[in-house]
Amino acid sequence: MDKRKGFIPLISKRLPAAFTLVELLVVIAIIALLMSILMPTLNRAKKQARSAACQMNLKQWGLIWMLYTEDNEGFFPEAGSLGWARGTWIIALRPQWDTRTDILLCPMATKRSLTGAQGGPFNTYVMGGGGVGNLREEASYGANNWIYNTKTDIQGRKAEWHWKTVHVQGTSNIPVFADTMWRGGGPSEQGAGGDPPKYNGEWNGYNKEMKHFCIDRHNGNVNHLFMDWTVRKVGLKELWTLKWHRNFDNLRGYWTKSGGATYSTWANWGDGWLAKYKEY
Repeated sequence: MDKRKGFIPLISKRLPAAFTLVELLVVIAIIALLMSILMPTLNRAKKQARSAACQMNLKQWGLIWMLYTEDNEGFFPEAGSLGWARGTWIIALRPQWDTRTDILLCPMATKRSLTGAQGGPFNTYVMGGGGVGNLREEASYGANNWIYNTKTDIQGRKAEWHWKTVHVQGTSNIPVFADTMWRGGGPSEQGAGGDPPKYNGEWNGYNKEMKHFCIDRHNGNVNHLFMDWTVRKVGLKELWTLKWHRNFDNLRGYWTKSGGATYSTWANWGDGWLAKYKEY
């Protein structure tokens, strides 16, 4: 206390200097730059995580299919016996998935398409009416229609070309269940059922079989469950090298590399969207 002046002098505290406008703009610019660098990496990581989750779903389906065939002496469901030629699986396997409807959906495709009952690369489809119980489940997986057990031709598919049972050779290359935009498909090598889509997600109807499976859902790949109950990624052009049915020419088919398909073959098909992907 200063007795001469009669007052207590205030203790001066030095306040920190504030940021200038230029400094704030520099900080914001640096943060924006870092975000632009990190966001693509984060998006890739998110997609990879969803693809891994999709494979886990298909592994659960592998157990479901295995249990069904073991309970039925190795045979797959009878095509059309439950009301659908393409959707028999959802009813035949219902006791196994009914309390776990989430495994009907690939994590990359969980929302309804606004264009119709069919799905798309990142959309679900609706099972629709026609099956026992009139199920209208949404899903983004579907079956290879050539697996079914049948004694008669089904919608133009020859009975003798169907696999019918798991007791066959080459099961590691026979697709059973996969990412799709419809509840199933029975593709042939070429023609109405086997040609590629002219753009990603092209829908030409229920009988355009390979187009149901050839969708860019996982960065140029789709996930597949095979008849040996393994799950792996399949390249889009690799689809034509799988053994879809007993008479499917997966070695020298028109759309295979060994069958003569080249970069220009794919570049000149539709809008050429498939040309950039790996050839098989």
